[in-house]
Amino acid sequence: MGQQASVPKPGTKFQVIGAGLSRTGTASFSEALRILLDGPVYHGGTQATRGPESEIRSWIKLLSHFPPQSDSDKKLINDILRERLDGYVACTDAPTSGLVEELVELYPDALVICTIRDPDAWVKSMQSVSNAATMSFLRFVLFPLPGMRYFVDYINVLRNQWLHLYQEAEPATTKTHYNHIAYLKRVVPPEKLVFFNVKEGWEPLCKVLNKPVPDIPFPRINDGEAIEKLSKEMVTKGLVRWLAIFATLSVAFVPYLYLRK
Repeated sequence: MGQQASVPKPGTKFQVIGAGLSRTGTASFSEALRILLDGPVYHGGTQATRGPESEIRSWIKLLSHFPPQSDSDKKLINDILRERLDGYVACTDAPTSGLVEELVELYPDALVICTIRDPDAWVKSMQSVSNAATMSFLRFVLFPLPGMRYFVDYINVLRNQWLHLYQEAEPATTKTHYNHIAYLKRVVPPEKLVFFNVKEGWEPLCKVLNKPVPDIPFPRINDGEAIEKLSKEMVTKGLVRWLAIFATLSVAFVPYLYLRK
């Protein structure tokens, strides 16, 4: 989250389902996949917050029907997944990391790669995400911003997704980490499931994807700094937009107040 949104490339074959939870190096992993597979990667957090308004609204709609309770719910979920991921070589991060069962069905030839890190370190890193996402004034501050005005609703449906899959949402604990691993082992054929730590660099990832090791350093993107930067940027934009709105209203009311005298 916090990088630039990717642009789909028509005709691109979808190859990898990134199944790692947020804050497991998904941004670095996304860039590595982009380089190795030579195509755009759909990083959920970035696309929802940096992409057009249709991105975040479609995920809210999808997750409002998750888990599917009927054939129509399942069709809606599959249709939105196809629409969002068309033109990408891979997807990573939330919410698709919690839709792996559906994605395996849609893309049976795709490899499922789950980025992992030390569970205790992951829990600590998730605290910054939780704090940024639950600020009480966020809905008001972000309202003037297209797309981001839906951010609180997006976080709420993500929370419900986690509650269904892992039996907890906030604060995240190691229980979520281990429940996610169990979920993947339950819904993904073992020959299709790979676990990968971005600290290991190119070699294991290239081996899995049958690609030569690039002659460049493995991407190192700090998700925490990116999220903090995005949070500050969006709050600042929202406040500036509100100031402009209030200034416009004040100017509009000056003639009215003058005439009342």
